[in-house]
Amino acid sequence: MSAYKYMLRSFQGGYKARSQAVKSRLVAWRKDPPVFRAERPTNIARARELGYRAKQGVLIARVRVDRGLSKRRKIKAGRKPSKSGMFYAYRKSLQARAEERAARRFSNCEVLNSYFVGEDGNYKFFEVILLDRTHPEIMNDRVYAGIVAQRGRAYRGITSTGTKYRGIVEKGFGTNRNRPSVTSGQSQRDD
Repeated sequence: MSAYKYMLRSFQGGYKARSQAVKSRLVAWRKDPPVFRAERPTNIARARELGYRAKQGVLIARVRVDRGLSKRRKIKAGRKPSKSGMFYAYRKSLQARAEERAARRFSNCEVLNSYFVGEDGNYKFFEVILLDRTHPEIMNDRVYAGIVAQRGRAYRGITSTGTKYRGIVEKGFGTNRNRPSVTSGQSQRDD
């Protein structure tokens, strides 16, 4: 096995055992702002799997997202049975929302990918890999230049997390109405 496999296994083992290092890390992250630029990836093996390379123009942003469903305000007057629910699930995953927040905070960057790094009772933490659109190192890299050319990847659901919540990961029989997204054939299905 390569060194990165061992690093990935040790990171996962430390998280599952809830070691003291992981707990202290989460306590420190809670005090940081919701979108915080990190110096280096916490889980280097996972970041490398998703396309991270330690070069100029590649940033890491740690994003804190509230766990749980969204809560709707209580109805004050009148009886509205259709609006009587309190908690509603987002269509997008927490990870996709974290990518959008990082893209909004670093408006000159494009989201490459993201990965989970930890959670506590209130929050989930994700690290988002960002590419600076105007940096010469990124523009001269053939792989990164092609990714940077896709403007608004996080908002349009082009990242790996985005394709997952849009339902276009699967291919083959039975997925003929999934593209460009799950709701693409909505008007045809309603007929």
